[in-house]
Amino acid sequence: MTQTQDPARSRTFSWSDPGINAAHVGRRGGLELLRAMIAGELAAPPIMHLVDMSRMEADEGWVAVELVPQEFHYNPLGTVHGGVISTLLDTAAACAVHTTLPAGVGYTSLDLNVKFLRPVTVASGTLRCEGTVLQGGRRTALAEAKLLDAKSRLVAHATSTCLLFPLDPPPTE
Repeated sequence: MTQTQDPARSRTFSWSDPGINAAHVGRRGGLELLRAMIAGELAAPPIMHLVDMSRMEADEGWVAVELVPQEFHYNPLGTVHGGVISTLLDTAAACAVHTTLPAGVGYTSLDLNVKFLRPVTVASGTLRCEGTVLQGGRRTALAEAKLLDAKSRLVAHATSTCLLFPLDPPPTE
């Protein structure tokens, strides 16, 4: 990924075919799938490159992801766009739910309730977003995500409900 600070700024990034990872969904448990991505055995999903998320960690019911704010994240007010912040929160909360799912179970976000608490700029330093499952059930799971700046100040918070559902049986090989 490249970004220049010349008067005419540009950004270039690339990603791998997301269909390769999608073929593993339903065949592996959620934590196993995320750990394979973290280890580089599977490519990170394109959204990670688009938004420029960096390091990810995962454990049962918990995920952390980091992002260094850049100018290309800015809104017209000169702060990181709320959609970028919401994307981090959604990623951490939903992926935390994903870590609890066995093979054959999928999920999708039903809602995302975000509270923006502080403006975020490049001066905020590395952002760390941690997602935690609060309650898991047969059909839904509730998770929260906290976004902290480099000084460990809470800059945003979210709760998310995810719908859980059985995936079609994977094709036999």
